[in-house]
Amino acid sequence: MYFSLLLLHSFFRWMVVFSLLYAIYRGLRGWISKRSFTLADNRVRHITTTIAHVQLALGYVLYFNSPLVAWFRGNYHEAIKQFDYLFFGLLHVILMTIAVIVITIGSSSAKRSVINQDKFRIMTLLFILGLLIIFIAIPWPFSPLANRPYIRTF
Repeated sequence: MYFSLLLLHSFFRWMVVFSLLYAIYRGLRGWISKRSFTLADNRVRHITTTIAHVQLALGYVLYFNSPLVAWFRGNYHEAIKQFDYLFFGLLHVILMTIAVIVITIGSSSAKRSVINQDKFRIMTLLFILGLLIIFIAIPWPFSPLANRPYIRTF
């Protein structure tokens, strides 16, 4: 089950990235051109946030079932000296949680805002901030923090 969840988490990362990019595009377009915040914009905001929450939930399940994280928690003083363990045992989960909190705040604030331009501005800026945090926390193949393949296949 662990490897199936790991594969799903790896694939779902792309849904998070692409949905955030699309929501940011719609937000910038609406903000710059002073459009009305439509039902379609609201759906994109809501679906993007939901995808981020699902990915975070998958990540939490993996976190508490990961042999790497179990070793990290059991051997903390030794594990923090090895950056790969430190990244997955602590940094990745904290940064991703913060990113989803930022995205949620952006979504909720945009939903509650009355002025269309404020909705677009809030959604765009906080989704960009959330995406930047996610880009830092994803273990890209080229990342100096920790690296994994673009898609896990095992």
